[in-house]
Amino acid sequence: MRPPTGIQYDLTLQTPRGTARAVVTEVAAGLRVYSVNGIDLVETFPEASQPPMAAGIVLVPWPNRIRDGRWTQNGVTRQLAVTEPARRNAIHGLLRFAPYREISRTAPSVTLAATVFPQSGYPFHLDTEVTYALTDDGLNVTHRLHNVGSEAAPVAVGAHPYLKIGDLPTGDLTVRVDAATHIDVDDRLNPLGETPVDGTRFDLRAGVTIGELDLDDGFGGVGIKAEHTLTAPDGRRVTLWGDENMRYVQVFTPRIFPVSAAGVEPMGGQEIAGQAIAIEPMTAPADAFNSGAGLHWLEPGGQWVVRWGIRHAGFDSHSQS
Repeated sequence: MRPPTGIQYDLTLQTPRGTARAVVTEVAAGLRVYSVNGIDLVETFPEASQPPMAAGIVLVPWPNRIRDGRWTQNGVTRQLAVTEPARRNAIHGLLRFAPYREISRTAPSVTLAATVFPQSGYPFHLDTEVTYALTDDGLNVTHRLHNVGSEAAPVAVGAHPYLKIGDLPTGDLTVRVDAATHIDVDDRLNPLGETPVDGTRFDLRAGVTIGELDLDDGFGGVGIKAEHTLTAPDGRRVTLWGDENMRYVQVFTPRIFPVSAAGVEPMGGQEIAGQAIAIEPMTAPADAFNSGAGLHWLEPGGQWVVRWGIRHAGFDSHSQS
């Protein structure tokens, strides 16, 4: 039986710190596996499953939500498909369930491409590519967008990795998020405004234990070439970085993610619901098609390149749990 996420692109690299491995899926160009020395640095899921809670997928041409799936351009109101019915929003772009095609591949890297064709609510034509490349100290991800249509297109880029340090409970890790503002939202998680995090529970800049958090929150004021980190009590660290385009981030801390508890084999191979954390780099926040915040207008023939990645430190002497 074919995996529901299509072809699995298995990447490996022997580094000075040990063996790095990633698995990228044909559907959504998703990051299903990333590990070093056998220790998972992102939440994975079985090959026979779909990505739980959007794990690892690419978010194009918008991340997060558009209120009611409706937005207005030059006096024309456009209606996207409502793909989050419970909250009546359009969520996570147009390529979440799209197959990508292989452009190039080496042992440690793969480039995949998908086209956004003109459609209801988004009458624009984009060619997109994403490259995953293992390096000696991490994983680099490069997005390329090319407007092949005849009019300027609104675009934003995001990704949805769940970070972890595989042999430790995520709730015991410390997270630090380099963001100065919080996106205030309504009960449908659509923006109402943006306020400084100073003196609030949303100030994660000094580090907070993940088990204390209950978030599905967007943040702005992200520094240029910002770094968001998970740190273990033994000093091991996983860092998500973004380039100058990634000025927003979503932090999601579900307690019902299908994880394998540290040091515990799943009973009968069954998944265990537990704490996880998604740190989602974004070029624009929720509802950017309406607010314009962080929105990039790509002219006909124009190209846009966005980069982010994951680095690790302190894993050299640790083996698989």
